[in-house]
Amino acid sequence: MLISHGAAMCFDRVSPPASIPGFGLWSLLAGALRGAVRGVVVQALALIGALALLPGLAEAQGVRLLRDADVEHGLGILAEPILRASGLSPSKVRILVVDDSDFNAFVIDQRAIFVNYGLILKAETPEMLQAVLAHEAAHITNGHIGRRSQNLRSANTAAGFGAALALLAAAAGGGKAAAGIALGTQSSALRGFLSHTRAEEASADRTALGVMRLAGVNPQGMVEVHKLFAGQEVLGEAHQDPYMRSHPLSRDRVRAAEAYVASLGETAPSDAKAVYWLARVKGKLSAFTRAPSWTKQRLSSEPVADVKLMRAAIAAHRQNDFTGASRQMQALLVAEPKDAFYHELWGQILFENRRWGEAVAAYSRAAELAPKDPLILASLGRAQLSAGQPKQAVATMEQARQLDFRNAILLRDMSLAYAQINQTGMAALVTAERYALQGRLTDAGPHSKRAMQLLPNGSPAWRRAQDVLIAFEQDEKRKKK
Repeated sequence: MLISHGAAMCFDRVSPPASIPGFGLWSLLAGALRGAVRGVVVQALALIGALALLPGLAEAQGVRLLRDADVEHGLGILAEPILRASGLSPSKVRILVVDDSDFNAFVIDQRAIFVNYGLILKAETPEMLQAVLAHEAAHITNGHIGRRSQNLRSANTAAGFGAALALLAAAAGGGKAAAGIALGTQSSALRGFLSHTRAEEASADRTALGVMRLAGVNPQGMVEVHKLFAGQEVLGEAHQDPYMRSHPLSRDRVRAAEAYVASLGETAPSDAKAVYWLARVKGKLSAFTRAPSWTKQRLSSEPVADVKLMRAAIAAHRQNDFTGASRQMQALLVAEPKDAFYHELWGQILFENRRWGEAVAAYSRAAELAPKDPLILASLGRAQLSAGQPKQAVATMEQARQLDFRNAILLRDMSLAYAQINQTGMAALVTAERYALQGRLTDAGPHSKRAMQLLPNGSPAWRRAQDVLIAFEQDEKRKKK
C-alpha cells in the first residue's frame, strides 16, 4: 500500500514530500536487531552501544529503503530461479529496494541483495536485472562478503559501522515499516565498505554466467549490463556511476562475458512471466518516483493491460484526482479480482483519502488473498485503528509483528492501539521496542522500565521489555567509561 504514514506500498518518509502521497511503508531504523529470539536481540542491541553508533547515525545523511509488498513480490519472482541455481533459498534471501535513482546494487551479508530503484528502471529486459542479481548472489556464494567482517572491525567511523549494521538489520527483516531505513552513512564510508576487487568481480561474473545458464536465463543479460558501463573507466570517480565505483569493470570482463555467451550458441527467449513482473515492478516504481505527467504521457505505450491501469490510477491519485483513481482501480479490480496487491493499492488510495471504513474492506480483502504478508497486515491494522476499531487493530498488528517484528511504524501504531484499549503496559513495551529499533536506547530505557512495572512478572512481554532494558543499561555503562 502506498501511504503517507505507513501502510502498504508507500514512500512514507518522516516528512514525506507533497508530491509523493505514498508508496510502501517507510520507517526509521538504525541499529543491529538481527534475531527474533531473546538472547540474540539482547546481543544485537548491546552491539549498538558497544560500537558507539548513535551519534554518527544521527548526524550522517540518511539512505532509505523503499519497501512495498507488490514490488518485493515481483522481485522475488524474478530472483527465484537465480537464487535456486546459486544454491540459495529464495525464502531466506530478500531483494530490497534502495530509494536511489543511481544505478547500483550490493550485498552486505547472506540475507539480502540491495538494488537501487534506478537500476531496476534502467533494466530493459528481465535478463539484465537477473544478471545483476546473479552477480550479487555470486558474491555471497563465493565468500566475498567474508571480508566484510574485517572491514567492519577496521572501520574507524561511526558512519562506517552504522551503514553496515543498519543494512544488516534491514536484511534481517526491516518489515514494511522498514520502508525507509535511515542508514545514516557517509557515502565514502559506505562505498569503501562495499567495494570489490577486480579479481572478485571477474570471479562473480564467471559464477553468475554459469548460474544464469543453469537457471534457464539468457546470459546475454550480463553482456548488456556491462555495456551500460562501457567507457566509464576513463571518467573521473566523481562522474562514474556508483555501481562502477564499487564494482570495477574491465574490458577483459566484458570480453569474457561475450565469449561465454558466444560459446553457448542459441539461447532461450525471455520468460513471459519474468517479462510481466519486470514491467509491473518498473510500472509501479516509475509511477511513484516520476512526475504523474510523465506517467500519463507514456500510458499509451504500456503493453500490459493491468499495469497500464495501475499506473493510471497512481498518477491520478498523486494528482489528488480521487474520481479518476477510483475509476482506474475499479477497472483494474474487475480485471484482476484475486490480486492481493491491487486490493492493497486500492486500500491505500482509500486510506489516504480518509475513507477509513472502505480502506478496511479493501485491506481485508488483500489480507484474505495474502494472509502471510506482514506489510499488508500492517496496513490493515493501521486502517482498522483509524476506523475506530482498536481491538481488531491490535489483533491484526500482532499477526504482522509475529511475521516481521522489526517494523518501527507498525510498533508506533500498536502503541496507539494498545493505549486505546487501556493496555498501557503493552503500549509502553512496543514504544520501547520502537525506540530500540531506531537506535534510540536512551528513549527506550524509561519505556522498558515502565513496561516491566505494568506487565505480569516473568511473562513473555515482560521478558521482551527486560531485553530492551538490558541493552539500555549496557549502553549507559559504556557512556560512563
